[in-house]
Amino acid sequence: MKITKVDLKRISIPLRTPFKTALRTVNQVQDIVVILHTDCGALGYGEAPPTGSITGDTAGAILGAIEDHISKAILGREVEELEPLLQRVQRAIVGNSSAKAAVDMAIWDLYGQRYQIPVYKLLGGSRKRLVTDITISVNDPQVMAADALEAVARGYACLKMKVGVNPELDVARLAAVRSAVGADVQIRIDANQAWQPKQAVKLLNRMQEQGLDIELVEQPVKAHDLEGLKYVTDRSYVPVLADEAVFSPEDAMRILRMGAADLINIKLMKCGGIYNALKIASAAEVYGVECMIGCMLESKISVNAAVHLACAKEIFTRVDLDGPVLCREDPVLGGARFQEQLITVSDAPGLGIQGIEETCLTDLGSLL
Repeated sequence: MKITKVDLKRISIPLRTPFKTALRTVNQVQDIVVILHTDCGALGYGEAPPTGSITGDTAGAILGAIEDHISKAILGREVEELEPLLQRVQRAIVGNSSAKAAVDMAIWDLYGQRYQIPVYKLLGGSRKRLVTDITISVNDPQVMAADALEAVARGYACLKMKVGVNPELDVARLAAVRSAVGADVQIRIDANQAWQPKQAVKLLNRMQEQGLDIELVEQPVKAHDLEGLKYVTDRSYVPVLADEAVFSPEDAMRILRMGAADLINIKLMKCGGIYNALKIASAAEVYGVECMIGCMLESKISVNAAVHLACAKEIFTRVDLDGPVLCREDPVLGGARFQEQLITVSDAPGLGIQGIEETCLTDLGSLL
């Protein structure tokens, strides 16, 4: 099975409601879709979101990386030569993790199809179902409480609350949500790098002292501040999850050696795809540190790849794959089934994507 062509498209899907964090506000998913063609007719699908405020990857950068570098490294290559092919993707250009992730997952898709096995079984086959949280955007306390109640009514038992915009309101936000949803709903929070280390410890410990029962906090301080991250981890009553601080296996090893976080969040768009995500997961296993599988604002194409990874490995004990349910519609045919909090992986070969409704796509060209 030889890669013969790379198609590039843009997918556009409106969100149910605006997605607000300490870093950005987004109203729709507008991602780059990669479709790898082969000489036997099989298609491999991948996706990359332009998330400049987190990964540094803009739409233009993703397209340029694939057109000028990554495509040249894979065209004409045999899919069966998986390891060298995936290495060529990683070595084709420095950085550009989202572009690499899109091509990486499309290659895994083809490899699974070549041998007629779903990727999650190829990687370990730990389970078939996942239960995800759902993200509640940062807003005034009463708005977040109302949004939380709506999510619980839809069946969600775990809420990820965005905080960090006007940190003085963060305790009030969480108090309003906890009061609204009661004690049985799990609450985790994501500060998106918004706090200073001492401020983070003060806020987190106040939350716990008030009985808000926060499960974990995601990336409370700046991504580069590993000493600050360790300061919070050592002093906070709330377990700390490293997110933006982990872009590579080397980043993960540094955090694990330092004991700078209690948990690691693996996102395909940060680490460059399944190939590197497996390395991070293996390192976490060695250190006995559990992982979350996360996503950016992505459609089902790339979140589906993350589902396969999480269903393969038991080290993923927490799931934050709500991208598709935040979208107003799902134009992706096949792949995992997203039924609110319950996600069921597909047993179709590869990643199981059968196609994408053309009305949501814009053609950006082909590479031969």
